[in-house]
Amino acid sequence: MTPGGREGGVPGAEASEAPPEPPLSLEFLLPVAEAARLARFPILAALRQGRISTSAEELHWLDTPDGALAAEGRLVEAPKRGPRRLIALAPPAEARWHPGQILPPVAILAPHETPAAAEGAALMPLAALSGKRRSQRLLIGDAVVVLHLLQGHMRTVAAEREVARVMLSGTAPAVLDLARRLAAALPLLPPSQSLGAEALSLATGQAPPPRRHGTPDTSEAASAQACFTMAIGHLLEVALHYAPVARAGLDIEGVHQLRVALRRLRSLLKVFRPITGCKQGRALDGALKEMLGLLGPARDWDVFLAGIGADMTALLPEDKRLKSLLNAAEAKRQAAYGALAEALDGPGWRGAVLSGLAFLLEKPWRDGADAERLGLLDAPPQDFAALVLDKRWGSLLEAGAEIETLPAEALHELRLDAKRLRYAAEVFAPVFPKKAARRFQRRLAALQEELGRSNDAAVARSLVQSLARENDEARAWAIGVAEGWCLARSMADHDGVLKAWKKLSAKESFWSAD
Repeated sequence: MTPGGREGGVPGAEASEAPPEPPLSLEFLLPVAEAARLARFPILAALRQGRISTSAEELHWLDTPDGALAAEGRLVEAPKRGPRRLIALAPPAEARWHPGQILPPVAILAPHETPAAAEGAALMPLAALSGKRRSQRLLIGDAVVVLHLLQGHMRTVAAEREVARVMLSGTAPAVLDLARRLAAALPLLPPSQSLGAEALSLATGQAPPPRRHGTPDTSEAASAQACFTMAIGHLLEVALHYAPVARAGLDIEGVHQLRVALRRLRSLLKVFRPITGCKQGRALDGALKEMLGLLGPARDWDVFLAGIGADMTALLPEDKRLKSLLNAAEAKRQAAYGALAEALDGPGWRGAVLSGLAFLLEKPWRDGADAERLGLLDAPPQDFAALVLDKRWGSLLEAGAEIETLPAEALHELRLDAKRLRYAAEVFAPVFPKKAARRFQRRLAALQEELGRSNDAAVARSLVQSLARENDEARAWAIGVAEGWCLARSMADHDGVLKAWKKLSAKESFWSAD
């Protein structure tokens, strides 16, 4: 199994003539406090081959005084030994990417050479790292994995931070096996930014933007399988960026974006199940479902407090009964965030990320696949996309046929059908003409938004009912006010649902050849 897939190979070649498996290198972030534990980790002692080597490590990052290189997403990196190199702070938007991937240098610079973007300006130190690199060879079965632990102090003129990174290099199965073993006991995860990006962040005091955000760009996918793997890599990277934001609980966008990324991942597994279904995919889906079960309550309380709760407070700011209700809601929110933080700090989350990464790199769905499945995997994505989208579009049209008279429960099911179609359309839209795809997606998003507001009101009713207290008239009054508010919101949203449905249902599908 190779990290790049098994599409290659020479027909009729003997197994002994197969080319050697290309090596895989992955980078991981490790809290500095855990670096000492890694050095004494029993698993490593049992697998070690030979002695541990230690060398001094020193890196400097340079830019022009006006930040011309950083403005283009680049810096010059100067090691203590060896040539300087021009590095990218993040992978290009169109590049295939997966978490843990190590960006190669953009260019190796000659002595005294400066990048063109500097326009002849002198380069100045931006940040530096001084530390040590510990390297050891480990035997995983019959394969050798080289582990590097880089630990040191990153400093700028005004700030300093300890950092620790782990790099694993070897065959894909051995590297992934060792990563799973380590992550089961240590808080080891792929980083959401490169060392260079971290240095720039420390120097400027500004958080780096996510390397991937929103929906995956699959426009360069030449096959259904490429469409699938590009989307997985993108969504795993999005989840890794927003997990610590959700963990901190300071910005409700963190939980929202992490939840959406994991939902899109689960949808992706279902969309491609006819050609990528396997036990590893089912296991990954189960892990994602478990995490979503913890994100759901946190997100629901966020939406209630920031929406209907805030509206009620604005109208009745001094009412003690409503204040008591909303204080109870905030306590529920804090409890939900506490449970989520515990999960994000635990081995379950790390295992889910590494399972997703292994699923992407090893492509287990190709093992034992028949010729028909392999043909669908390797064919251009448009035909498979049309099959999926036709089915989901038909389900949505059928569910909304009598939309004017649908009860709340049926509208909820219609919302789910719209969400399933939207997630599938997001993955496939880039491989079709952009104008028609974007128009369809805008109208589908508008319908889902309208249906979502009605659903938010229904969820809010359930949430406030959970805050009831026996023999508490003040609480019962506040709950009654909140429920009435929710019902009024649902009724007001109904016209918006009908309008959005009319626009969407009149639109031809962008994947149709007609």
